[in-house]
Amino acid sequence: MTATTTAPVAASSTPALRGPSPRLRAWATRAPLLPALVFMIVVTQLPFVATVVISFFDWNALYPDARSFTGFDNYHQVLTDADLRHSVWTTVLLTATVVLVSLLLGLALALLLDRRFRGRGVVRTLLIAPFLVVPVASALLWKHVLYNPEYGLFNGLLHYVGGPQPDWISGTPLLAVEASLVWQWTPFMMLILLAGLQSRDQQQIEAARVDGASDWQIFRHLTLPHLRRYLELGALLGSIYIVQNFDAVFTITSGGLGTANLPYTVYQSFYQAHENGLASAAGVLVVIGSIVIATFALRVVSSLFREEVSRA
Repeated sequence: MTATTTAPVAASSTPALRGPSPRLRAWATRAPLLPALVFMIVVTQLPFVATVVISFFDWNALYPDARSFTGFDNYHQVLTDADLRHSVWTTVLLTATVVLVSLLLGLALALLLDRRFRGRGVVRTLLIAPFLVVPVASALLWKHVLYNPEYGLFNGLLHYVGGPQPDWISGTPLLAVEASLVWQWTPFMMLILLAGLQSRDQQQIEAARVDGASDWQIFRHLTLPHLRRYLELGALLGSIYIVQNFDAVFTITSGGLGTANLPYTVYQSFYQAHENGLASAAGVLVVIGSIVIATFALRVVSSLFREEVSRA
């Protein structure tokens, strides 16, 4: 018998059509975002890099030819100069006071709005309104409409009941700035905490009521632990913005009477003393502090998202 062999089938000479590579698809997906990314880098990152470079120079705008490289001397001056250290302490005190008071008031208002009552939508809108006011307009409102010793609302009410007529800005300057910021930021804290209250497990609360728990016990053992993440988020986000606040200090007190915070000191060093290097060093420290706070804020936000995903 003769063995027959079958010749192997020749491979096709035309290669199979392939789709675009994963790397090409990824670039095609990201391409529409590139203009926005380039714009953000040009507008934010390049000026910051320039600020960092200038912060290492002794550079007075009145004597541009006399600039010289000084290394970290500007940072050392910011941290050791008495006036600058006072502005750092004022920034910390202003931020801590406004954040804590705003959180407490925001929590009280959130607990109020979490209840059902007639006209709740109108009350909620009115309570949110201060946060929607332009910061400069808010500061002007407090300076002229409320604080003015001659025609301000506060002294008008005191005059009506026969009370004293204090000069609020001269007598309590830092408290005057803090009150205006608390009025503006309390609605922000209220919204965050109200979202936290409305995400509670209602079945757990009803079970606690059936077991005879009082409102205070439910708030202490169930509501407050649930709101911990939201309280942290409100404190961190509020700190990021209030650390950089300039409008209220500039408008109400013009940085006088011990109310100059670090952003206002940067303004004074740059626009009044023309010390570009010193102002840049102070500005870099403000940005570094904001980045540190923002990092913690992002971690809190990510943990909140993880909790919501696990519940779903």
